[in-house]
Amino acid sequence: MEKFFEKLDSALKNNAIVKMTLSKPVSKNNELKNIYIKPILLKDNKMYQFTYRYERRDETKNFDARQTLQQVKNLVHEVFQNVSLFTLTEDVTLLVSKKGKPTLMCKKINENRDVDLSHDHEKQRLIDPTNPWWFLLGLTSRDGKVLADMQHKFKQICKYVEIVDGVMRQTKFDDEIHIADMGAGKGYLTFALYESLTTHYDKKIVMEGVEIRKDLVLKINDIIEKCKDARPCVSTIRFIENSIENYKPEKLDALIALHACDTATDDAILKGIRNNAKLIICAPCCHKQIRREMEKSGKTDAMTRFGIFLERQSVMITDAVRALVLEYCGYKTQVMEFIEIDNTPKNVLLVGRKSDKPVDKDAIAKQIRGLLEQYGIVEHYLWRNLWRNSVNGW
Repeated sequence: MEKFFEKLDSALKNNAIVKMTLSKPVSKNNELKNIYIKPILLKDNKMYQFTYRYERRDETKNFDARQTLQQVKNLVHEVFQNVSLFTLTEDVTLLVSKKGKPTLMCKKINENRDVDLSHDHEKQRLIDPTNPWWFLLGLTSRDGKVLADMQHKFKQICKYVEIVDGVMRQTKFDDEIHIADMGAGKGYLTFALYESLTTHYDKKIVMEGVEIRKDLVLKINDIIEKCKDARPCVSTIRFIENSIENYKPEKLDALIALHACDTATDDAILKGIRNNAKLIICAPCCHKQIRREMEKSGKTDAMTRFGIFLERQSVMITDAVRALVLEYCGYKTQVMEFIEIDNTPKNVLLVGRKSDKPVDKDAIAKQIRGLLEQYGIVEHYLWRNLWRNSVNGW
């Protein structure tokens, strides 16, 4: 351990650090997964930029050489078990066992390395704005530059893809993945995810955008046809005119429904459950059905008697029951913060992954019924319709 920090101190003093990575968190529950460190020039001062990579976000901080040494000393063994240090002359790896035993490995290098002090790199995107569909969808100019009034939307689309890409990679799929994007609208997010997965995922992607508006379906399918010569990869994406409720897929591995209004989100979840989808991703929109039920019951408390809190409580109850229904049907459920699309304040992403672990259905059903009874809710649309025309035991 002392030998490693001697090498780190020497590299800092000699401006010889190319980059450094701290990895393998001591605690599996730690949201902080990695820290990437690189030298930068900030207002003519040599600094070291720490990028803290959390499960769903990145944070950056800058430290001088002395602070960098101390930061790494504080993090090694207590927070991270592995450190990889790349210098101009050697690669140094420190591995610390769970019992605190360090192992140091050093390797001299023959290549010529340079220290990159640039501060701002263009972030590597999962989607490429020069692809022709972005121009035809109205987000870029003909030469692939994002239009000024579309900059914010394009950033949101990139962030969406980053989140969903991460969720997809945590799910086990076969070599061919059939994905349905329910209520696909203008196709921005459908194309973005399709492009990302076909470019960066070593599997065949078959995607259907399900949209009830005929004019949008015709427009998007026309764009797909126009892009086929330049980008043959678009041969496995199509839009179909249909409602979420009436959509009948031949195969469904992953279902996505972003901001489907009111009970349309429930229809999408139910469609995923009944087709045994391995992954269900929803960003719920309005929650009118449960609010109407709560208002009808007349059951208010010190909090829900205020309209704005009644609205927020109806949102939480609606999505909590949705998450519990997914668990009832054998899905491991995760509720996470999402990012805005089209300036909507809705920011909850509901993720369900099919699990083989046994489920205590009686306990979950008791939780659902208890929650509904507490607020005088006679029915929750998804919970009721799970049993209607039931298949596979529901």
